[in-house]
Amino acid sequence: MKKYAHMITAFIAFIAMSLSTSSYAAESLDAKVNAIFASATGWFVNLIFAPLPGTSFPWIVLWLVVGASVFTLYFGFVQFRNIGHSIALVKGDYSNPNDAGEVSHFQALATALSGTVGLGNIAGVAVAVSIGGAGATFWMILAGLLGMASKFTECTLGVKYRNEYKDGSVSGGPMYYISKGFKERGIPGGGILAAVFAVFCILGALGGGNMFQANQAHQQLTQVMGNYPGWITGCIFAAVVFAVIVGGIKSIARVTDKIVPLMGVLYVGAALVILLVNADKIGWAFGQIFEGAFTGLGIAGGFVGALIQGFKRAAFSNEAGVGSAAIAHSAVQTSEPITEGFVSLLEPFIDTVVICTMTALVIIITQQLMVDPATGMYIIAENGRIATEGGVSGVALTSAAFGASISWFPYLLALAVILFAFSTMISWSYYGLKAWTYLFGESKKAELTFKIMFCVFIIIGAAASLGPVIDFSDAAIFAMAVANIIGLYFLMPIVKVELTSYLARLKSGEIKKYKD
Repeated sequence: MKKYAHMITAFIAFIAMSLSTSSYAAESLDAKVNAIFASATGWFVNLIFAPLPGTSFPWIVLWLVVGASVFTLYFGFVQFRNIGHSIALVKGDYSNPNDAGEVSHFQALATALSGTVGLGNIAGVAVAVSIGGAGATFWMILAGLLGMASKFTECTLGVKYRNEYKDGSVSGGPMYYISKGFKERGIPGGGILAAVFAVFCILGALGGGNMFQANQAHQQLTQVMGNYPGWITGCIFAAVVFAVIVGGIKSIARVTDKIVPLMGVLYVGAALVILLVNADKIGWAFGQIFEGAFTGLGIAGGFVGALIQGFKRAAFSNEAGVGSAAIAHSAVQTSEPITEGFVSLLEPFIDTVVICTMTALVIIITQQLMVDPATGMYIIAENGRIATEGGVSGVALTSAAFGASISWFPYLLALAVILFAFSTMISWSYYGLKAWTYLFGESKKAELTFKIMFCVFIIIGAAASLGPVIDFSDAAIFAMAVANIIGLYFLMPIVKVELTSYLARLKSGEIKKYKD
């Protein structure tokens, strides 16, 4: 790759120089791109996020929740029955060093988590509780628990139908298990459905998994450091991301298995400090969550409004059913596909049940949501949302909640945002890469082309404010779920066979531990 380094550096420098020559030209270009993109793709965004008739509940969220519920029932609440074994697998107790694959169970989990644990856990939860109140947290947790079964299903299939190559590398994910699984079962249309998934995955990787992350990281940095050109942030991120992703999944895994625990400890640790400082309010906060879940505490739409916001946030945060995580988990070193299903079901629990709930509790306990002391109900602002201290929302609301107890915590939050954005970008670069090589062939040239393109989009994302472009890429990520869950419905009997066989062999002692 060294022979390409000077070309890549020059290309990135050219992009940066072009973006910095004129702020007026950049703003004008933003406006033009926004207008063109909005008119060309607005129908698609509206279709994916269209609400069910007579509600504000997007059909795509219901699609994900219903899928998660079906898998939960079909596999007999597998996410609750095998947690202990899942943890043992992550620890490496059953890992055979001679199995095919590129990364350990822990590294696969860390890579997939780095793609889902991100700004949605910080800004998205703040939006959910500022619209749906404290009760949204209850429904968010429930949806996260159900989503564990979706991850179990898709990641088992990801390993079972992956391609293993002579050099030890692997490629897997929905595009492989849909095409190969449908063919194995004699179901037509698998190739087309797999290609549709791959196209949406590439678009989602370049937008929601890349441009949006760079854009929001730059916005958070300017709040702490003051205004400066976005291309500077973009170039720094692009250089660091390229240095990581050029080495492939093993390089990505080596970084994520360090960053994910670090950012988790930083963020959850900060939240725990705030909860301990306000320990006398924890019982009250949970009371608000349970009461709000079924009454709404005066928010628009009542408990239905709380339910909608909670389910939306869980779906947008942990991506259970989207199929993205199955691409990362496919690289795991194992000969038993079901083991990675057990490992992956921990993701929604960590992402939604733990991290998202921590964010919500901090906002509730620090009383950022304004309540009328006379009625005990939330005060609704003119925009239809719950009034907040300082009138802030999104990441600013979370930052205010953290800063309410300890003044310098917003700086720690800024560091968390940077780490979240960086880890999400490197994970989604791998998802997009595997979709790209599925469509255009496995070759070093194809891989390098996508990696350079991905890094250029980082710079554009940080420097521009392309709202409709990012809206479209978010819609593309959820369009992945349409193709993926259709595939899961047809292929879940195969997972059932794998599960029954594995549990029987585990019980008989045929599945042995390699580490005590």
